[in-house]
Amino acid sequence: MVEQKKPLYMDPNKPLEARVNDLISRMTLDEKISQMTNDAVKIEHLYVPKYNWWNECLHGVGMAGIATVFPQAIGLAASWNIELMDKISIAISDEGRAKHHDAIRRNRRKIFLGLTFWSPNVNLFRDPRWGRGQETYGEDPYLSSRMGVSFVKGIQGDDPKYLKLVATPKHYVAHSGPEPDRHTMDLKVSKKDLYESYLPAFKACVQEGKAVSVMPAYNRMNSEPCGASKVLLEDILRGELGFNGYIVSDCGALTDMFQHHKVYETPEEASAMAINAGMDLFCIGMITVRKKKVVWKWIRGAVEQGLLTEGTINQSLKRLFTARFRLGMFDPPEMVPYAQIPFEKNDCEEHRALALRAARESIVLLKNENNILPLKKNVKSIAVIGPNADDLDVLLGNYNGDPSRYTTFLQGIKDKLSPDTEIYYSKGCALKDKSRDGFNEAIEIAKKSSVIIAVLGISHHLESEEGFGQESDAGGDRVHLDLPGVQEDLLKQLHATGKPIILVLTSGSALSVNFAKENIPVIIQAWYPGEEGGAAIADVVFGDYNPAGRLPITFYKSVDQLPDFLDYNMEGRTYRYFKGEPLYSFGYGLSYTKFQYSNLQLSPNKVNPNEDISISVDVENIGQISGDEVVQVYVNNKTASIRVPIRELQGFKRISLISGEKKTLKFTLTPYQFSIVNEDGKRFIEPGNFGISVGGCQPGYSEDGQNIVEGEFEVIGKIREILG
Repeated sequence: MVEQKKPLYMDPNKPLEARVNDLISRMTLDEKISQMTNDAVKIEHLYVPKYNWWNECLHGVGMAGIATVFPQAIGLAASWNIELMDKISIAISDEGRAKHHDAIRRNRRKIFLGLTFWSPNVNLFRDPRWGRGQETYGEDPYLSSRMGVSFVKGIQGDDPKYLKLVATPKHYVAHSGPEPDRHTMDLKVSKKDLYESYLPAFKACVQEGKAVSVMPAYNRMNSEPCGASKVLLEDILRGELGFNGYIVSDCGALTDMFQHHKVYETPEEASAMAINAGMDLFCIGMITVRKKKVVWKWIRGAVEQGLLTEGTINQSLKRLFTARFRLGMFDPPEMVPYAQIPFEKNDCEEHRALALRAARESIVLLKNENNILPLKKNVKSIAVIGPNADDLDVLLGNYNGDPSRYTTFLQGIKDKLSPDTEIYYSKGCALKDKSRDGFNEAIEIAKKSSVIIAVLGISHHLESEEGFGQESDAGGDRVHLDLPGVQEDLLKQLHATGKPIILVLTSGSALSVNFAKENIPVIIQAWYPGEEGGAAIADVVFGDYNPAGRLPITFYKSVDQLPDFLDYNMEGRTYRYFKGEPLYSFGYGLSYTKFQYSNLQLSPNKVNPNEDISISVDVENIGQISGDEVVQVYVNNKTASIRVPIRELQGFKRISLISGEKKTLKFTLTPYQFSIVNEDGKRFIEPGNFGISVGGCQPGYSEDGQNIVEGEFEVIGKIREILG
């Protein structure tokens, strides 16, 4: 018997492009179209397995059962630690690979079991009312870029031939609320704001991180649906940024284009416009056979009506199958290094320890009056009070997996102390409703305790994606930044007992805790800290860990300080353009020790427009205990001829210093980092004077004169336009 010749695309030794082209050449038009929705069907005669493209890993593998749950993305940003993010993204990708191959061995090819993940969310957190801001890395383009690049690289791996997983930065490019309007909203975004604020994190993820996929937003931007915009997808993403991967729609976005945005009259026209603009894959939601066939019919109809060519479809198929081949889906498992990751990597003790480390590093100490913290472990009695003190949801945030074990704040405190300490607990009140039925019990235990730990704030039930925030006042968003329900009334009554209070706040966004700032001696921002959040808070409260997190967002005094939520102009938004007095500033956070900065050196201090600037600074721990410091570098253009940010973060580094230790840190400032963007979206450099500040916070928010130093440099030479 003559052995049948293996098709070229099945030969792992052949060039990738040749394999992809060979496979596509063997498909009928209908078979090609069947691969363009997230639940791609099996093509039996070509040995193409069924594959669902939809998976999530925002802060751990999500929606697929047991997995390590790290702090929510906003908490990871609060660590200001790229090295930590590197480790976390590698751990997440290990678990994603392990889960996938376990599923394949059991012939499970369902949603949330694939290798293509729709994370990270690198939208700019421009307004604290937005319910999905918790999914982002905060309000600063530079911090978001650094965190996003680290995440993308860790997820996709570093093998020269095979991808570990696929990362998908989203939601390209400007969406950040309101959530209920995302299917109909037309964002008006200037070219200046686009290139200066909304685009940089996507640019970094694509150009530096080499992201293989990008997901556009639901909304329109400047009248074009983001998922069918030639300007956004072809001109900017594929053209200016050089993106060569595949583009996937958000779920149901194709329907929005003709049904809600009403930009196109028919689904066939919408399908054609999206694919012609560069869309390759459509998410049509939780799949039914009917949904799939309807979308296939629309795409087929677009071809039949002459709106779309098979050649354009081939281009989309080439991008999609290039990713699948690079993931090793058509090669023997023994050839793919990532296929060897054992299932035991999922939810392992190593990853649990990393989740604890991440939770510790994300914690921001906002206030510590009279150095109440750290508490001594021989405290006689503690009252733990609050709706979030013993609640799993506030650990997890959204887009989460399920931890096999977890430590609430109450449990973390119990685990930390000996039986000699009396620990009382009362919920006190619900998260949101107006009932005061629990007040009496809470006050009673407070009065008989040495200290009160109040765990208040919000949860993902109050801020979330549209349709998921069951108790949100605005379809996932918030209408105010205050503590909800009667939580502040409870806090005031606890304060009236005269007992010292440690306030622990849970949220994925800013809270206007004005009363607390004025009256409560200790305030800790815990975010949604992941499965070991309670253990991390206990470590901080009792001095086993010295907190060093910094705010990745501005905490405002009230919504009265904010522009209209619907206004996407950056003027008045975030620390870069906000001219008021914040409650707590971007970059702020305290420590149990003190740091001193000195010997700031800029070289040269007069530069040509194409020269880098070297920055050197000494940082010394002048306190009594070891601790981490987040060194922050800000630039402000003092003589700009156009509107520019008040200041901009352009460098940071988290370091550890033992008591008395001094380190010299070095940063490089590139011409791109002192360029400015005009109203046409053009980035250029002009002569002028610039200020540099280096310290543990923004200039103007130092609690003493020691933890910040400032200098100046001058740019000389002619104006020139620069790329990017």
